[in-house]
Amino acid sequence: MKTIVIAAGYATRLYPLTQNTPKPLLRIGGDTILGRMLDDIDGIEDIDEHIIVSNHLFSQNFKDWMTSKHYNKPIKLVDDGTTNNDNRLGAVKDLLLAIETCNVDDDILVVAADNILDFSFSGFVDFFKDKGTSVIMCHDEPEISKLQRTGVITIDDNMKVLDMQEKPEHPASHWAVPPFYIYAKKDFGLIKDCLQHGCGFDAPGNLAHYLVGVTDLHAWKMPGGRTDIGTMDSYYAALKKYGE
Repeated sequence: MKTIVIAAGYATRLYPLTQNTPKPLLRIGGDTILGRMLDDIDGIEDIDEHIIVSNHLFSQNFKDWMTSKHYNKPIKLVDDGTTNNDNRLGAVKDLLLAIETCNVDDDILVVAADNILDFSFSGFVDFFKDKGTSVIMCHDEPEISKLQRTGVITIDDNMKVLDMQEKPEHPASHWAVPPFYIYAKKDFGLIKDCLQHGCGFDAPGNLAHYLVGVTDLHAWKMPGGRTDIGTMDSYYAALKKYGE
């Protein structure tokens, strides 16, 4: 299994903080957001390589960061060639670029590097191996306003995903979907052709939403909390919680 980190966004909502530094490389609690995440993932036995997709504007930032980190598994950087928020590719196109550029032929753990988790991805990988399908994460979200800004799923008693809504006005459940996925190698044919069949490409959840309609997916309940660094308020809240 390979990790693919989608880190090519421009985080304009965090300007001026992210005008010269990519959001995944913001320091919180003594390390970068990305570093905290890969520290956990690198220790998972099934993972044999990390692939980071960056935009061109911040590719050197990631190269410099990579020279300062020493992981057990090798890291590759993919530059998507974009230079600003207006010509960005979108998360799904960045994922497809990574698969093609690195000739990926393994299961993939796909993560957005703008979250701090209070739990390990190891349980997620175990769940994937147990179910034998592509899998996504979910968590109970009681606030309707937050459900209206994310992916929402309905599930059966076996955690099979029955349907997925994207930013629904009327959420069908309280199960929200954070940007963490494991896609099985056997679904690569569907994934590589997804754009030709109407799959959205701007948000990472677009691909999961598409796949729910064409293959089986299961959802793993998050066993802990997460901090999504999406606004200045959430950034300062994370600093307060974890330290600088």
